[in-house]
Amino acid sequence: MPTLELPPELIAETVAIRRDIHAHPELAFAEHRTATLVAAKLRALGLEVHEGIGGTGVVGLLSGGSPGSTIMLRADMDALPMPEESAVPFASQNPGVMHACGHDAHVAMLLGAAAVLRERTAELRGRVAFVFQPAEEGGGGAAAMLADGLIERFAIERAYGIHIACILPTGVIGLRPGPLMAAVDQFDLVVEGLGGHGAMPHRSVDPVVVAADVVTSLQRVVSREVDPVEPAVVTIGAINGGTTYNVIPPRVALKGTVRSFSTATRDAMEGRIRRIAEHTCAAANATCHLDWQSSYPVTENDPAETTFVRETLVAALGADRVVEIAPIMGSEDFSYFAQRVPACFMFLGAGDDAHAFPNHHPAFDIDEHAMQTGIRAHVAIALAAR
Repeated sequence: MPTLELPPELIAETVAIRRDIHAHPELAFAEHRTATLVAAKLRALGLEVHEGIGGTGVVGLLSGGSPGSTIMLRADMDALPMPEESAVPFASQNPGVMHACGHDAHVAMLLGAAAVLRERTAELRGRVAFVFQPAEEGGGGAAAMLADGLIERFAIERAYGIHIACILPTGVIGLRPGPLMAAVDQFDLVVEGLGGHGAMPHRSVDPVVVAADVVTSLQRVVSREVDPVEPAVVTIGAINGGTTYNVIPPRVALKGTVRSFSTATRDAMEGRIRRIAEHTCAAANATCHLDWQSSYPVTENDPAETTFVRETLVAALGADRVVEIAPIMGSEDFSYFAQRVPACFMFLGAGDDAHAFPNHHPAFDIDEHAMQTGIRAHVAIALAAR
């Protein structure tokens, strides 16, 4: 397959769309401006457009010149609830909301691919569903689109997705068969003590000290209760308690995330964390309450689809641009699509010396040249699909 040359005007438009979306980020299930932009672009290309799927989701359909299967190419649209510190000229105009995970680029790349494929429908077999999904960042937008009948309504048979990542060099595609990304669960843990005066701790049960002990003790879940060759992570991401210098608060709230790859490990985590938290609190005459919230399952690539994608992209991009990567402890709700149809999810490198901050960092930005590779990858997969 020869290298796909992209018209300069398409590259410029892709960058412009990405920057426009970046400047106007929207949170999960509130991607109204983004969805409207996407639908308008798809209609301008002459695609059949369906809106409001799973909330704010949009699907554009393109039929090829000969019979074949229906595949979906997916982009997520939502941003993160965090302030931006990138200082780029197209920085977020929505305070406290930022595209810190590359979803703006995902949308722009998929629109670019739709434009290219619209001009090559005679070469396209079957049908492509361009799926623009809401609420990947914890909202479960993929599950919402599935509950709204995405697979059945459009007779989707296979699914493919690309995610920007600055941990890979610009233009390099990383993938692997089998488990690629971890399952994720999260919890809220409230430590209840007895508030009082900071000068008289003996008359109180200090939940700040107890919470600190709980955080330290929870590190044993992975280091001493999980097989050392089994990937797992327990992270406390937030601790909130107290209001001033000399007051011992009555309670402290913690938020945590748990990542795992095996069902057995995942199923055991809640009980382990509950046991350690409760007994650590009891030792200090405190109590606690654990609220456990199960979230995305493991993102698992179908081996046959991964082989198809690897061979297709090696032919389209070159063998040096397609690499097998280790499993990643991050999570993705693309996993729900992969549970329903054979699927392959992959990462697209967008990092260089000037774009080294990781996803979810307040100064995150990408090397926009990577988006050309993303468009080419989408197009190559669609044209090679049977």
